[in-house]
Amino acid sequence: MLLNIARAEIRGGKKYPRIRGTVTFRQTGKGVLITAKIYNLPTTIGKCNKRIFGFHIHEGSSCTGNKNDEFANTLAHYNPGNCNHPHHAGDLPPLFENKGYAYMNVLTDRFTLKEVIGKAVVIHSMPDDFTSQPSGNSGEKIACGIIK
Repeated sequence: MLLNIARAEIRGGKKYPRIRGTVTFRQTGKGVLITAKIYNLPTTIGKCNKRIFGFHIHEGSSCTGNKNDEFANTLAHYNPGNCNHPHHAGDLPPLFENKGYAYMNVLTDRFTLKEVIGKAVVIHSMPDDFTSQPSGNSGEKIACGIIK
């Protein structure tokens, strides 16, 4: 039987321990359907300054790190084609915070499900600018999960 679904359980780091969520990956005939449901994201007050978070698949297979970056072992964006940013296979649309919650659904043919099993999914503190090399200036890594 072929594997056609996988999940990453998202957990916040030390600075944002309440962040939780699930990112589901479903292989379809048109690509991989990704559904993210994230809770307890940092919020701001006001209509015009809602938080937007960078969201990527990274090439590492561990949500561990060091004193300076607790998710350092997630490594760089998943980029098997050696493309410029924002054309990395792991570059995903941002998460838009809505009272601490974010939901995102996207279909991509940049990778197959089999190719990303074991990779890290990372939420960053800032939106990806889709320009800066190599990673979009998306700020610190605040939450992580491994695709299983």
